[in-house]
Amino acid sequence: MQPLGRRLGGLGLTPNMLTTMSLLISCLAGLTYMFRFPFFGALGLVASGFVDMLDGAVARAAGRATRFGAVFDHVLDRYAEFAILIGIGLGGFADWLWIIFCLFGMVMASYARAKAESVGGLKHCTVGIAERQEKMILLLAGSLLQPFFSIALAVSAIVIGLSSHVTVVQRLHYTFTQTRGSSVDI
Repeated sequence: MQPLGRRLGGLGLTPNMLTTMSLLISCLAGLTYMFRFPFFGALGLVASGFVDMLDGAVARAAGRATRFGAVFDHVLDRYAEFAILIGIGLGGFADWLWIIFCLFGMVMASYARAKAESVGGLKHCTVGIAERQEKMILLLAGSLLQPFFSIALAVSAIVIGLSSHVTVVQRLHYTFTQTRGSSVDI
């Protein structure tokens, strides 16, 4: 990805532009789900994921990695997940209860990581079975299987929700074991 990152950086594209572009592609993917075109939603997932990888490549290759850029990327990733899942819900592929369960789990997994790293003082808290890539792979699989199994996207949302909530527990446990005995100023 580094040579591509250098080339894109040379064209004047910034990492934050690519992050924003990834979100816009996710919003389009959400619309395709809303209009019941899961195959095109899958294409949007792949395109969004590819562009999301490019922002980091440009940041590293062009020496433009910033703390704000890292935060911006994580925040827009959450919006992208919401756009896709809201589209799946509006398209009637999954019951709203499961969409909310899934969204809440995804946000809480991200929140647990953020708090472990900020308040808990951990350098990284990326433990758990459900990182963003795994969630996108599950959505991609559900999208491609949807034409053959009418519950494929619903099952994907349920599995993502469950694995996200398990990830929260794993991150809390990891943080507990890593910070045992540490005090914090309140």
